[in-house]
Amino acid sequence: MSHPRRMHAADAARPGRPGRPGRLAACVAALSVAVLAGGCVERVVSITSEPPGALVYLNDREIGRTPVEARFVHYGTFDVRLLLEGWEPLSTVGQARPPLWDTVPLDFFATILPVPLESRIAWHYRLEPARGDEAGMLERAMELRQRVNEPMAGVEPEDAVDRLNPSR
Repeated sequence: MSHPRRMHAADAARPGRPGRPGRLAACVAALSVAVLAGGCVERVVSITSEPPGALVYLNDREIGRTPVEARFVHYGTFDVRLLLEGWEPLSTVGQARPPLWDTVPLDFFATILPVPLESRIAWHYRLEPARGDEAGMLERAMELRQRVNEPMAGVEPEDAVDRLNPSR
């Protein structure tokens, strides 16, 4: 003997589609939780030096002594400066390029996946032993003088002088 099926209020509102009233709500809730509880993308640059222990500045912000790790938000070019007593200071740039999964449009899906993702970039620098103080200072001064005396691209010498001395 079969029992007649009871009709829910939700079924009455949807004639011809009997079912569980919470099925759609459960699917929407599950999808919302998956999107809102999505994983995160952690971007880390690891900086090492030879010899270790150099003080590291990343974009003019002190981040510690090598070996050191720093988190970052955006990929691109970073100014890197390393200082260690008894060694020549090093000023250079580091390139942080994104992995394929962290480029548009794939990065959208990477951020909503419910798993943590990590992008690690490693930079290694070799420091040169300090030259005699006077010789090293003289050489750096000569290099700076050459850079200052180089013509600026796209600027006429008269324009450069006018910009430096606005009273003329």
